[in-house]
Amino acid sequence: MRILFITATRLGDAVISTGLLDYLIHAHPLARFTVVCGPVAAGLFQSMPQLERLIVMTKRRHDLHWLVLWKQCVRTRWDLVIDLRGSATGLLLRSRACRIMRGGRRAGARVAHVANVLSLPSPPMPVVWTDEKDRVDAHEMLGEGRFIAFGPTANWVGKVWPANSFIALWRTLSGVFPDRKLAVFYGPGETERALAAPLLAFPGAVDAGGRFTLAQTAAMLQRCELFVGNDSGLMHLAAAARIPTLGLFGPSRASEYAPAGPFAQWIAAPGPEGHAPIEGLSPVVVAERALAMLAENATEAGL
Repeated sequence: MRILFITATRLGDAVISTGLLDYLIHAHPLARFTVVCGPVAAGLFQSMPQLERLIVMTKRRHDLHWLVLWKQCVRTRWDLVIDLRGSATGLLLRSRACRIMRGGRRAGARVAHVANVLSLPSPPMPVVWTDEKDRVDAHEMLGEGRFIAFGPTANWVGKVWPANSFIALWRTLSGVFPDRKLAVFYGPGETERALAAPLLAFPGAVDAGGRFTLAQTAAMLQRCELFVGNDSGLMHLAAAARIPTLGLFGPSRASEYAPAGPFAQWIAAPGPEGHAPIEGLSPVVVAERALAMLAENATEAGL
């Protein structure tokens, strides 16, 4: 059985889609998968089981990337095509079944929209795939200790909680848990590095961003007791890594893009959804929620 799975270009949407992909892997344990994604998200799938081929699709003018993809896939007879990009590609391929997710804004969580492609009664939660080398690398990169992760960056300035607020949050958390270390996660590039710089200036802060693969990043996140960060791909990755994750929302829509996972929560700035400035999110309020999550995690772990 061969399955073609066309997923998102953006990291956050690609992470959300991993729940559906994981469902298909378990439902069809002998299937061979071809996954299509954008360059930013490619690292998510390199360690997934049953992967036969990973196609990294780079956007081209006049939507010519779809023609290139069709040429790469047309010689195969597919048993199932899943297209989360809403294109017509699957309709132009030989396939026994084709399921297409239409675009546009919809009410409800994005993870539920993805599950609706197969009419699943409940949305499967996103996952991350790592191997032993990723986990060994994560231990070497972080070192010994117990870690709290911050994700102070995002792809839009309106979603970025001010650095001074993150600083105030860390001072509160480290005052209650002085043995914890701060691990700062961010994406590649100078812009992301600059947003992370005020937190990296804390004595003992661990630089966990900018230069690692997504699988290494996921493995590092799995060693952390809590992630607090802006609405971003890293937030979704942390939730998929099954660690306590607190997503921070301002003008973006938590009703659609809240982190999805067994230990994921979110908190939004006061005001109407889609219009509330993230600067209005109080460090005191965030600290209260974060401390409650840490306490709950410690209780469950029997610490």
